[in-house]
This record gives sequence, structure tokens and C-alpha cells, in this order.
Amino acid sequence: MSSSPASQVTRVMSAPRAPVIFDLDGTLVDSEPNYYEAGRRLLAGYGVTDFSWEHHSRFIGIGTRETLEILTREFGIDAPVEELLAVKNRTYLELARAHTEVFPEMRGFVERLYAAGHPMAVASGSSRAAIEAVLDGTGLDSLLTTIVSAEEVARGKPEPDVFLEAARRLGVEPAHCVVLEDAAPGALAAHRAAMRCIAVPYVAETADDPAFAQVGLLFRGGQGEFTARAAYDWIGRPVR
Repeated sequence: MSSSPASQVTRVMSAPRAPVIFDLDGTLVDSEPNYYEAGRRLLAGYGVTDFSWEHHSRFIGIGTRETLEILTREFGIDAPVEELLAVKNRTYLELARAHTEVFPEMRGFVERLYAAGHPMAVASGSSRAAIEAVLDGTGLDSLLTTIVSAEEVARGKPEPDVFLEAARRLGVEPAHCVVLEDAAPGALAAHRAAMRCIAVPYVAETADDPAFAQVGLLFRGGQGEFTARAAYDWIGRPVR
């Protein structure tokens, strides 16, 4: 297990720092291959054998429940969404615990924010169990202790509920927060929450999506272009 314990990061407390809220999947960690495989196995059990990565990529940034509701309609699956959700989550957790990769620059960014005293949270469309498993398995749980799952709010992304709840749990005003997102629905949710947003598209072809046009900082090349230093410098600039 790769880890970066909080005890190894010297924390510097000074003036209040901008709160930062991270999406998890595709932003902090490359969990999409695990979600795709979990979905492929689930659908195969119902006779759907041609579920491709391209098909899966349509749902990046959308909560698991919402994704399954759409897929049951598309493929005519006659099974309760709750049942499908339980099976997919169980399969995903097995895959996630075995291996989930943290994007290196994102790990460095989290460590830099923690050391400088920025309040941080994770707000994700994944289940709480999935979020906790990934953070624990990657060692990020020692730095990111405030988490919100879409299961805990009324509406998933692109609605702002999960980000607003994260701000509430951090005890900060939404307008003071910065969101890190990889998908258009998440960027739109940040905008609706009146939060600044840094976007790092997981799928480079989506960089021209209108939702990304209103973010404060866009790394069009995705994780290959993102740097912790550039993101940190942007966060520190005065808000206009």
C-alpha cells in the first residue's frame, strides 16, 4: 500500500486558507478501469456482452445509481436498481482494494494543501464504502478525513448537493471553496454551488464541453498537463 501519513507532512497554520473539495474518481485516483470492469461483469450477468469502454466513458462523472438507472432502461434489464447497485459496489470494492492508482501530481497537491493548512474534503458520486476503501488503500485517508458520498444527499451531480454538503461539514461558505473535478457534470455542479473550479478532464475529448468553459482553471491535457504547483499558485491568487 502506498502511503503518505499525515505525521510525515509538516503542517503550517497561518491565515485562513481556501477550502478545497476533491472529486475522487478520475480526479484524485484512476478508478475508472475498476468501475468499468465492475459494470462489465454486472451487465454480463444479465446477458449484455458488448458493454465497451467507449460506452462506459459516457457515464464518467455521473453517480453509480444514476448510471444504473440509465443502463437498466437502455438494455431492458428487469431487476431492481438497489439489487444491481449492491452487486456492482461489491465487485468494485474487491477490485479497488486490490489496486487503485493515485495520480502522482494529485498526491503531491494534497500533501502541499495539507501542509499549508487548507481545509479539504472529498465529495464523490461513489458509495461511502467505496470512498473509504480507496482512501484507505492509497494512504490518502490520513490527509482527507472529511468525505461526502452522493448516497448522503438528495441529488447527485450535476446538482450541487454533494459539494454544498462538503462545505457544510467543513464549516465554510461555499463561495470560499475550490473544487477539483475531472468531468463535465462535476464542473457544472461546482458552478451551481457557486464554487471556483479547477478542471482536469479525464477524457481529453471532453475539454470543449460547455461545462468546462466556466471553470476558473482548465488543464485541457488532463492529468498529463496538471501540476500541483500551477494549481496551488492559482488557488492563492486573489478572487476577483
